[in-house]
Amino acid sequence: MSRQRILIVEDDGAIRRGIVDALEFEGYSTLQAADGLKGQDMAVKCACDLVLLDLVLPGRDGLDILREVRATRPTLPVIILTARGEESDRVAGLRLGADDYVVKPFSVKELLARVQAVLRRSPERPSDVQQVEVPGGVADLARREAHFDDGSRQELTEREVELLRYLAANRGRIITREEILARVWRMTPTGVETRTIDMHIARLREKLRDDPAEPKVILTVRGKGYLFGQPEAPQ
Repeated sequence: MSRQRILIVEDDGAIRRGIVDALEFEGYSTLQAADGLKGQDMAVKCACDLVLLDLVLPGRDGLDILREVRATRPTLPVIILTARGEESDRVAGLRLGADDYVVKPFSVKELLARVQAVLRRSPERPSDVQQVEVPGGVADLARREAHFDDGSRQELTEREVELLRYLAANRGRIITREEILARVWRMTPTGVETRTIDMHIARLREKLRDDPAEPKVILTVRGKGYLFGQPEAPQ
């Protein structure tokens, strides 16, 4: 099994090295960024399972980075690190979608406990599904693209990858629009928002060459939601 990878965005070199050493000793792999600009670029583009994000950074503020991460990778867990004492900073981070926070100075044990807790309670972010068979080809989720037997390729967005991964990880179970919105988008469902799921499903089917009239990959269960793959025949 591949190790979970954690991105540390922290400009204090001593603190960053201490976090990296502690995480790697516990069996995690790590990525590092020492400023806000690099941190945002890595958080948006790199494959990782969780981000430890300092709020005060050169180049780009941590809250701005968090806002960008939530817009582009809505299911990526983020724990904010802050030396600020004001409660408003922590509240702002949580309102922007941070999963947890740690106030400096913190102990290694506390940090590891919070990392483990966030990763444990995030089963909606399955990372084990890497490829999905599609009509005439394969969707490679790691590379965020579908490639077909005729040599053509179709790029997938981060949200499309997370949507497909969540459906595939829950093969055989009907997934409601409300669950998709809560688990993949991490938003509170409303009537208007759930309709956006149908639009994303339609675009994803088009990219995967999944015939909407007779879909093979993402099935619509009328009045209930969506189902990955063909349902099992009744016994």
